[in-house]
Amino acid sequence: MIQNNLQFSKYKQIKDEKVAMAVLPWGATEAHNYHLPYGTDTILAEYVAVKAAQLANGTLADSTPGSGSITVLPPVAYGVNTGQMEVKLCMNLNPSTQMAILCDILEVLRVNGVSRLVILNAHGGNLFQPIIRELSLKYPEILVASVNWWVACNPSEFFNEPGDHAGELETACMMAIRPDLVLPLSEAGPGSENRLKARGFREKWAWTPRRWVLTTQDSGVGNPSLANAQNGARFLDASIGKIAEFFYDFASAKDEKSLYETN
Repeated sequence: MIQNNLQFSKYKQIKDEKVAMAVLPWGATEAHNYHLPYGTDTILAEYVAVKAAQLANGTLADSTPGSGSITVLPPVAYGVNTGQMEVKLCMNLNPSTQMAILCDILEVLRVNGVSRLVILNAHGGNLFQPIIRELSLKYPEILVASVNWWVACNPSEFFNEPGDHAGELETACMMAIRPDLVLPLSEAGPGSENRLKARGFREKWAWTPRRWVLTTQDSGVGNPSLANAQNGARFLDASIGKIAEFFYDFASAKDEKSLYETN
């Protein structure tokens, strides 16, 4: 089992520290089949964010001393779940609400001279690109990026059937870091999916929000039965390594121009 030793900053530690970049873990509160907790996305987002930031901070300290550190903000535990309103206590934030939250956070970062923000996303319903595009006009002095942590590495190289929601991938990762929150797999549903019929939806060149009560009976999409903690730990370690490299690259860039190759 991976040790979940998250650390929490005190004002005494941080009041004189130069913060080069902030990371905002963003999850959701939604049903995850019968065996995983509602807060699965938020737990995974915070874990990956903290571990990747720790690795990146070590590289920053060694390679560019004095450049500042990466700090992880408390996670946002609610996401866009407009298609799950009929699933009991699946909490929903509208995209416009996410915009308002990010606007307030960017204002705090601006006042404190923090010039980078990475949103570490763990929920498929959260789509931050349009929000980042709009807020980049209001806060041009802050570079904002989003990362969907679960696709930093190819899940198919680690899992037989990764699944889309509460399947093998998420179950294995939760087994690795919070096995105390995972019910025995004998209590999980099969995670069977009722797919949309139209060819465009199936080939993914057309899109509409899925209505969850028509998509799945147990709230899961993906079979969790083959999940194990060892595969979850391997996937988390590989993903954290790649994300830490990105954190370092983004935090250490002198300005926006330096993010681009020169021909």
